[in-house]
Amino acid sequence: MPIRIVRLGTDRAEGEGLRIGTVRRPPRGVPKAEFASRNFYDVWLPELAPSEELLKRAQAATTDRDWSTFVRRYRAEMKEQRHLLDLLAALSRSASFSVGCYCENEARCHRSVLRELLADRGALIVS
Repeated sequence: MPIRIVRLGTDRAEGEGLRIGTVRRPPRGVPKAEFASRNFYDVWLPELAPSEELLKRAQAATTDRDWSTFVRRYRAEMKEQRHLLDLLAALSRSASFSVGCYCENEARCHRSVLRELLADRGALIVS
């Protein structure tokens, strides 16, 4: 029952299970009671989002070098969250769930790095 890495706000895949939002802020203009029904997330886990400062750097990244700097710093921040990453990796072997962010392009989103961090811990991940 692997983890899916998703864009929040998109249609859910069959059997996706619980959707975890790894974002700094809730979706704008969406009542809290509608987060799940509008396919954003069921559970909010902002601890796995980049810090506010780092998020701004990622959004401003225009070069591969800028992006590499973001990746390095985000990985450093996630060292403090290794217990959460280990938990999700372990749960991926017995539960269906997804983690995600709002960004349209996963290649320039922290969820691409989160995918790698989870895989490094042995998580089962849907490609």
